[in-house]
Amino acid sequence: MSSKKTSIDRDLIRDLATLLTETDLSEIEIEHEDLSIRLSRNVTSQPVQVHAPVAAPQIQAAPAPAASAAPAPAQETSSQNGNVPSPMVGTAYHAPAPGADPFVKVGDTVKKGDTVMIVEAMKTMNQIPSPVSGKVVAILVDDGQPVEFGEQLLHIE
Repeated sequence: MSSKKTSIDRDLIRDLATLLTETDLSEIEIEHEDLSIRLSRNVTSQPVQVHAPVAAPQIQAAPAPAASAAPAPAQETSSQNGNVPSPMVGTAYHAPAPGADPFVKVGDTVKKGDTVMIVEAMKTMNQIPSPVSGKVVAILVDDGQPVEFGEQLLHIE
């Protein structure tokens, strides 16, 4: 195969881009014979992870009871609002398997701890539990949609 390929193989590039997303890689480089392809993406999830650590309010709450009054309402507001954030970067799925009934639909009543969604990260299916009991009022991501750390998945009242 000494002839050079003059057109870009768009399907190969799409496949590699999908691989980047599925494996949560930031860069991939392929070299084969006289073909060299390098794809990279700007990963924006890292600043989000630094911005919303779970441990920060606990550290502030431990030193003094007066300081714990400020972080506590923020935690209560999150629970009272029933926001369900993604605990990781991955792909959100509404059902346990393709073609299966979704875990929840808008209008369903859930109990604290019920599985409301799955986030797949690195080929591992992670069940997302409801942080509160209540009624599902909004599902904020599509089935199969990539999600970032801290992104709101659904809302429960």
